[in-house]
Amino acid sequence: MAKKSLAPMFLDAPDAWPFKSLHNEIDRVINEFSRSLVPGEAGEGKGVSGSTLAPNIDIAETDTSLEITAELPGIDETDIDLTVTENAITLKAEKKMDAEREDKGFHLVERRYGMFQRRIALPFKVDPDKVEANFGKGVLKIIVEKPPETENSSRKIDISADA
Repeated sequence: MAKKSLAPMFLDAPDAWPFKSLHNEIDRVINEFSRSLVPGEAGEGKGVSGSTLAPNIDIAETDTSLEITAELPGIDETDIDLTVTENAITLKAEKKMDAEREDKGFHLVERRYGMFQRRIALPFKVDPDKVEANFGKGVLKIIVEKPPETENSSRKIDISADA
């Protein structure tokens, strides 16, 4: 993906702008960071996989609940901390590095390790006793029961024509 300079074209002339070198350096840093986020565009040998540690999630709604599914490959069930507040769910976890890795000389490291936190805002107040979670095969599934007042709270509105 080609990146363009943010400076106006007339400023591209040499010595036309005293902050040209600073601007070029900022462009370089932004471009390098952007490439690290797009899979397949990382420079050769950089070892950047194009993803962050925060999990990919899906949020689906049924008549009675919200179902949140998070992919957490390589994370142990005991390293997951799930907290429910009145209007949000916070997911914290840690992906730990294998102890056996210390003895090896790696040529490329694309897998990410460390802690992350993800807060998911909810469109209604949550009763913490009405939240269930289960974890298997690297996937965390959270079911948040909707309060009764949120069910079928819509109605059709008739539209009249102007006279």
